[in-house]
Amino acid sequence: MAAKVTLRQKRISGNKQSLYLDFYPAIPHPETGEPTRREFLGLYIKGKLDLKEKNKLDKKAHKKLSPIDQIHDENTVNQAVQIWQNKINHLSKPEIYTGYEKEQLKIKEQGEKNFVEYFKKLSDKRKASNHDNWISAYKYLETFTKGNLKIADLNERFCNEFKEYLLTTKSNKSSKTTLAQNSAVSYFNKLKATLKQAYKDGYLTTDLNAKIEPIKQAETRRNFLTIEELNSLVKTECNNPLLKRAALFSALTGLRFSDIKNLVWGEIHHSVENGYLIQFTQQKTKGVEVLPISEQAYSLLGEPKQPTDKVFEGLNYSAYENKHLYQWIGAAGITKNITFHCFRHTFATLQLSKGTDIYTVSKMLGHRELKTTQIYAKIIDKTKREAADKIKLEF
Repeated sequence: MAAKVTLRQKRISGNKQSLYLDFYPAIPHPETGEPTRREFLGLYIKGKLDLKEKNKLDKKAHKKLSPIDQIHDENTVNQAVQIWQNKINHLSKPEIYTGYEKEQLKIKEQGEKNFVEYFKKLSDKRKASNHDNWISAYKYLETFTKGNLKIADLNERFCNEFKEYLLTTKSNKSSKTTLAQNSAVSYFNKLKATLKQAYKDGYLTTDLNAKIEPIKQAETRRNFLTIEELNSLVKTECNNPLLKRAALFSALTGLRFSDIKNLVWGEIHHSVENGYLIQFTQQKTKGVEVLPISEQAYSLLGEPKQPTDKVFEGLNYSAYENKHLYQWIGAAGITKNITFHCFRHTFATLQLSKGTDIYTVSKMLGHRELKTTQIYAKIIDKTKREAADKIKLEF
């Protein structure tokens, strides 16, 4: 309920009346916020207000004044009445428009917030490798915006300009090379994800994410090992036996390094009917997976320990460990550029080449979408073409 507002007068020295507004119930003072019943207008008259119609002058008192004072009082009361009416309208509005006006005020306030800081807060909520990727995206956004971008200034033009920036800027890792396109794809997708969340949180009034196109993924060369090369690695010693076991386990299961590193004995199960399987949560996608593994893969795990103990205790990813990996691969006579992740690629390509259907391979890799697995199918098609061209007759 809006406060009742009455125009009143108070006698002061000089035989004058000071005009003020009386509120019931009390309203918050515009400056202090404390409840107040009065607002003095700083307006004075020499006559009086009518006690019944307080927006008019008392006629008897008015006639006793000089013509100049009469004009002064009339103008002053008109001014006071205008203030009085405005105050009534102002206090009545919330009762009529509260929901709409509050929503508009909220949108305006949120529009003043810094989108870059909002992006950083979302980044900090991520974990592990996903967190690192978000932070990398944040650094490019921070550089592009100089750390300041009002949410109200977000539009399609800005998004497209940032997209162009990612496709042309130098890499933060090396000023001599342009940021890889697939890195640009990943970082721009982080922007789109943040826009989507900002819309859900009410910071944006329109779904800006839906209006902008993502950067297209570039075709990447995925190195993998043949079964002959893999067997060569089995027979070759490695300065880090733990790394060797983990790499071969990846080739036999398709697991990522992060999932192998975090694998604990409690996630490994066995039954007569189903054999060995792993039930775990993917570090990258957070999806819960159930993955059957072969007895050969199980043999690489070593002696079982407590359920909470890590299977590959001590496995680390570093430049030093990679040195052992490269030396091992070189000692096996393999000249390809092979990283640990290539063992996952090897699993996928060997499975497809052995006739396993792409849907099954996709599920075993834990892919959310089949199109991700189709990249390996293209590799197999290329390998088949190269194999077909190896047989040549001398006509």
